[in-house]
Amino acid sequence: MERGLTGHYVDSVAGGVRCQAFIPDALPPEPPLGLDGKLQGRINQAMLALGRLDAISTLLPDASLFLYSYVRKEAVMSSQIEGTQSSLSDLMLYEMEGMPGVPMDDAQEVSCYVNALTLGVRRVREGLPIGHRLLMEMHTALMTSGRGINRGPGEFRGNQVWLGGHRPDEAVFVPAPPQHLAECWSALERFINDVPEATDPLIKAALTHVQFETIHPFMDGNGRLGRLLIPLILVEAGILTEPLLYLSVFFKKHRQVYYERLQQVRVTGDWEAWLLFFVDAVADTATQAVTTARRLNQLREQDKARLAELGRQAGSAGLLLDAFFEQPIANIGHLCERAGLSPATVGKLLTTLENELGIVQELTGQKRNRIYAYRAYIDILNQDPS
Repeated sequence: MERGLTGHYVDSVAGGVRCQAFIPDALPPEPPLGLDGKLQGRINQAMLALGRLDAISTLLPDASLFLYSYVRKEAVMSSQIEGTQSSLSDLMLYEMEGMPGVPMDDAQEVSCYVNALTLGVRRVREGLPIGHRLLMEMHTALMTSGRGINRGPGEFRGNQVWLGGHRPDEAVFVPAPPQHLAECWSALERFINDVPEATDPLIKAALTHVQFETIHPFMDGNGRLGRLLIPLILVEAGILTEPLLYLSVFFKKHRQVYYERLQQVRVTGDWEAWLLFFVDAVADTATQAVTTARRLNQLREQDKARLAELGRQAGSAGLLLDAFFEQPIANIGHLCERAGLSPATVGKLLTTLENELGIVQELTGQKRNRIYAYRAYIDILNQDPS
């Protein structure tokens, strides 16, 4: 449904150049969303996929083990959309104090994303509403190191920015001027918290993402934070127990359509076209996550069975494999702590797992401070869902 422009333009200045900045209308859309049979059917499919995703704890012995790595995969993909080159292995190497194969700033930025998500979920579970305080805490965590440290952590931007184009008067989009950010966010905050009326959580997540990207309240980190709001809203609503829905892979794969749908909402008011794209992203992503969980569970069972070849070492090797499932790139110190084994025992087992069974791989090539990877686990996480 094309409603026309979903906001209004105001005069602004960016970099000394006069331009027209866009201030969005408050949510929900007017006239209300038209949930015809096609759209409602796709929403239903997305909700079924979310139900299967939420039941993931029945597929894995410990869902938190999957969550650890899956969150990091999302952090990598979300940051790659913003231009970083860090891979999943780079991030885990950085967290193990190894040397990532990319600039340190890239690995730091991805690690900050993990921290921001972890903080957001914890604060929501503590009862803090998704509002200004939580937003600023998460943005501070997101921008606390790497290149973001000088980009106004925890503060709304104080100047006019523009997106696309080499100058603001020829930009693809110019978001609200800084003096309008507080009122724009306040209106969005009320919508997120069901004031004055409740909105279905999945639809709320979809509309909130567009509105946040349109407001673009920070100097940096808007895309990452806007994507983080999606699982936070679903966790707060009880749709998901764990924040396991991450749409960055889908958005990156369909980047051109994603940006077109966002702009289409602003210019024509076609929220329904965006919703169709969004719920397809949810259904596809949730289904892929369940498939990945099943494959990881199968890998664990297969490799546990292979440990029987080790005879008396099998029990200790099983503890070590459990430690790798908790963190698939790890150093000997971490493995000793998690498995409850001595360094000598862990060293011998790692040699066996690498040379005889081919389950793990040493990454550094060094004789000291060695770091090992559970390669098959990481390969499953890295698999292209296409």
